[in-house]
Amino acid sequence: MASVWEIAIKAALGQLSPVPDLAATIEAHGFVPLEITVAHAVAAGALPLHHRDPFDRMLVAQAQIEGMVIVSRDRRFAPYGVPVLWT
Repeated sequence: MASVWEIAIKAALGQLSPVPDLAATIEAHGFVPLEITVAHAVAAGALPLHHRDPFDRMLVAQAQIEGMVIVSRDRRFAPYGVPVLWT
């Protein structure tokens, strides 16, 4: 949900082209949404400030708690020690 939230905000700001039906597009590609929980929010807030983007900090927290891999080219994830694909 953090990525969907970021996409929606960037589309509203004109930084991304809006996706007409983002929910349907996500489902059509086989992605399963990961809800943001209280534990995710608390963990994201407690992270060291290696990365100041709140959306990316949420992804780090979710990856840590859920044992998931982040897919990104952003090298600022490295200090958190989470697995990253595509750096």
